[in-house]
Amino acid sequence: MSDYLILICMLLGGFAGMEGIAWFTHKYIMHGPLWFLHSDHHRKPEGQFLEKNDTFFLIFALPGIALFLFGTVHRSYPLIGLASGITAYGFTYFLVHDIFVHQRFKWLRNSNHPYFKALRRAHKIHHKHLGKDKGECFGMLLFPMRYLREVLKKNNNEVHVSGD
Repeated sequence: MSDYLILICMLLGGFAGMEGIAWFTHKYIMHGPLWFLHSDHHRKPEGQFLEKNDTFFLIFALPGIALFLFGTVHRSYPLIGLASGITAYGFTYFLVHDIFVHQRFKWLRNSNHPYFKALRRAHKIHHKHLGKDKGECFGMLLFPMRYLREVLKKNNNEVHVSGD
């Protein structure tokens, strides 16, 4: 297998694996022993731009940085690919979670695509719980299918009502 194919496979695997790692970390670490860093994300004071929760951005970036460093020093395509996947997931997380869902910057405000509507709905359900217990929907890109079915059903009903 060529070095570039290995790099691409590791990039894709690293990206996909980060969804599982993010879910696990969010559910068991952020809503567990590190709740003191994550709690302000659920109860953000009005007008506050930065959160203690933003510390996780750095925590999640460190493995990618280390893998880029070791991969470059040792000329390892698998490590560089994995680092690239982790970094790509981090960038996607920033776009989807911070910009699209929470509107920390007023970009990507409107989307009528069912997947994005369902994603936003699942995240709102996650935030309805202000404490660290009884949470649900801990992933970023993957969520229970019932949210997508709800959006599709609502869209289908709107088409039938407006078409009558």
